[in-house]
Amino acid sequence: MKIKYNRPPLAPYQIAILDSTARYTVTAASTKAGKTASHIVWLFEKALQGKKGQSFWWVAPVYGQAEIAFRRFKQQCSERLFDANESKLRLTLPTGAMIEFKSAEKPDNLYGDDVYAAVFDEFTRAREEAWFALRSTLTKTRGQCKLIGNVKGKKNWGYRLAERARQGEDNYEFHKITAWDAVNAGILEREEVEQAERDLPAHVFKELYLAEPADDDSNPFGLDHIRSCIEPLAQGPVEWYGIDLAKSRDWTVIIGLNQSKKVAFFERFRLDWKATRDTVQRIVGRTPAVIDSTGVGDPIVEDLQRVCPRIQGFKYTSISKQQIMEDLAGAIHGREIIFPDGPIVDELMNFEWTHTRTGISYNAPEGLHDDCVNGLALALHCSRVNKKGLFLLT
Repeated sequence: MKIKYNRPPLAPYQIAILDSTARYTVTAASTKAGKTASHIVWLFEKALQGKKGQSFWWVAPVYGQAEIAFRRFKQQCSERLFDANESKLRLTLPTGAMIEFKSAEKPDNLYGDDVYAAVFDEFTRAREEAWFALRSTLTKTRGQCKLIGNVKGKKNWGYRLAERARQGEDNYEFHKITAWDAVNAGILEREEVEQAERDLPAHVFKELYLAEPADDDSNPFGLDHIRSCIEPLAQGPVEWYGIDLAKSRDWTVIIGLNQSKKVAFFERFRLDWKATRDTVQRIVGRTPAVIDSTGVGDPIVEDLQRVCPRIQGFKYTSISKQQIMEDLAGAIHGREIIFPDGPIVDELMNFEWTHTRTGISYNAPEGLHDDCVNGLALALHCSRVNKKGLFLLT
């Protein structure tokens, strides 16, 4: 069977998402920016390559949203290319492949089938258990999945998954679409977006049109303060280093500050211990450095000190970590420290404090990294203690 198909016109940002080879793309998108229409194209193209009996899914948080996608799919595609089952929200293509529109309201109902490709629409508004179920259906087929939706604060699984993709998790790729991207592509009218900005509260506009999650007051640094400290990687010799060694699947991070406390060196890598030690020794040399020795212990620090005599270990306790993070927060609020955009900023934005039974805990949300935050805090601490000539926190 031969089917002649011409892809409809798409904006560059839509093409970048649809043509991605990553197994999972996670897209934080403005409302009405063409995310649904473009992903209909993608799922249709994947199903055209399918065989008789193979399933391709569109999953939405509730049945009503799945119904909307079903209707839009029929409007976008020629009726000659499918047979529609209205009661089951199913389209069968001439190849025998099926596109099914599912609700995530009851995650248990998503288990069981083998799915060859899927779109999870408005995933941030669905339960995490639905993602677990959908992910399981892709196991045997190793099918691709594209997750799309508006952002909805930071206290949800969708935000955490998007940040994992942003931070370079294997097989994941992050995309962001703002209303201004859609304006530039001719999908939205500038006047409409400007009117929405005037009509809506700032935090609502940022989430719905700029794909920026609202600050929920759990970030100790403050999102606006973080943004005010962003500059390109600085020039000048490094005066102080902060080093966070990899633990498990984390990154080893080395951050260097110049005399003005601007980040002038940044490196993040995953290597075996011998290669990590050689890299640290090569970079640090005789420059003052503070290294997190909490998990690795004194022998690691002593090993490094044989070549880098000005390295000092720092052990995190609940008290010392609170002190060092509050010092970093004060430096960011006062714009005393400057850092480049990228992984450092991403981790600072995600970092949070929570009240616990024993005090205040400072950490990255579950599943995300805080290696860069630790490296930056240790570099700042190194500048403090070397200036004063002694180490205040142990």
